[in-house]
Amino acid sequence: MQSEQISVFDIFKIGIGPSSSHTLGPWRAAQQFTAAVAGLGAAGQVVQVKILLYGSLAKTGRGHGTDVAVLLGLIGADPVTFDVGAVTPTVDQIRATGKLNFGGSHLIDFDYAEDLVFLFNESLPFHPNAVTFQAFLNTGKAFSATYYSIGGGFVVREGEAGSGKEMADLPFPIDKAQDLLHWCRKTGLKVSEVVMENELAWRSEAETRAGMLQLFAVMRDCIYRGCHTAGFLPGGLDVARRAASLNKRLIGARSYNDYTTWIDAIRQGGNGFNYILDWVSCFALAVNEENASFGRVVTAPTNGAAGVIPAVLQYFIVFCDGFSEEKILQFIACASEIGSIFKKGATISAAMGGCQAEIGVSSAMAAAALTECLGGSQRQVMMAAEIAMEHHLGLTCDPIGGLVQIPCIERNTMGAIKAITASQLALQTNPDKAKVSLDAVVNTMWETALDMNAKYKETSDGGLATNIPISLPEC
Repeated sequence: MQSEQISVFDIFKIGIGPSSSHTLGPWRAAQQFTAAVAGLGAAGQVVQVKILLYGSLAKTGRGHGTDVAVLLGLIGADPVTFDVGAVTPTVDQIRATGKLNFGGSHLIDFDYAEDLVFLFNESLPFHPNAVTFQAFLNTGKAFSATYYSIGGGFVVREGEAGSGKEMADLPFPIDKAQDLLHWCRKTGLKVSEVVMENELAWRSEAETRAGMLQLFAVMRDCIYRGCHTAGFLPGGLDVARRAASLNKRLIGARSYNDYTTWIDAIRQGGNGFNYILDWVSCFALAVNEENASFGRVVTAPTNGAAGVIPAVLQYFIVFCDGFSEEKILQFIACASEIGSIFKKGATISAAMGGCQAEIGVSSAMAAAALTECLGGSQRQVMMAAEIAMEHHLGLTCDPIGGLVQIPCIERNTMGAIKAITASQLALQTNPDKAKVSLDAVVNTMWETALDMNAKYKETSDGGLATNIPISLPEC
């Protein structure tokens, strides 16, 4: 049986918040459904569409924007290019007019209350995040398909195996961390170099580099935008955005005109421990406040954990002199391989594994990437990933009000700080003395996920979601 093949651009996807599994995945599923109907030559015959949301997509769907995502997908909008400022107005118009432009070319009646169904007490066995689309035709026939959003924006259609991505002849096939270490030892390549060699099986080096730099551009712009946008997050919890005020407090009277001069201004503040700690938190807050506001982010490996890797990368750029294309590419490539190993051996879906599958994985990815970029050996890279995940094991997903705000946003700051700490520990440790392997912690994470009570898996049925009244202000 051929192993799963995961590219850099599978782990890192450009999209719109707030959730990769509840927003980006269902959005992509809706796009796939409209394409399937068009492929049958039936798009112009559609008179009604119904959407059935199951399990976690139903329970936390409204808070995570699942309803918004499926409607935008059905009208042909693409999350990579769609104007984030048009998200709410477009959905409001569909609800107000009762009309939906199916596939972007065929106007049909649509009743939000009747045609979009939240099945709170029903789940499908394959995965908690399931959605069924039904298209009723003017011929009396109907076409339906069920999709599973399995985390990180990955979508699987019922009855189909895998993601449908073309299988390639990879020079370095990898399922486990031990496989990665084998290739590194055999070739002497760094983790990032192994990744870049594998990417050549799908596209040219120039295309890969351009795509990765585009990923960085989205991360960079997201941090900058989040650090300069004040106000409150949508959703009804009245959570105040903190990154902008923290940025202003830290930057003081220093002036800047763009991202580069902003970085220079930050560096002028020195490198004291508390100062750096505050900035890492600020970077992470900025991304996830943007994510919670339907902003454009990069899954890293998910939207809910989208702030960890950009925050650690920004720390590397600002405080470790890592502002070069080669270093940025190295960071992203190395991080992606660690994320791939967790997806293959466990899960990156909070609905399957709790928040350890999102913040924990992102922290492990960031720790590994930072370690390689700071000169760590291949074994120290994997040690850093192991340390970061080891100290996220068992972390639950219990979003208050079903929103990716509390405790999700702050957890990105914790994941980023843990990643930096894990990297420092690994760099100061002889990996020969390590007692826990990366593969062992991946297996442990998956076993923990299987044992975890379902109410702690992105359902808002337990934990903070049931113990904090949503009328209380954020602490």
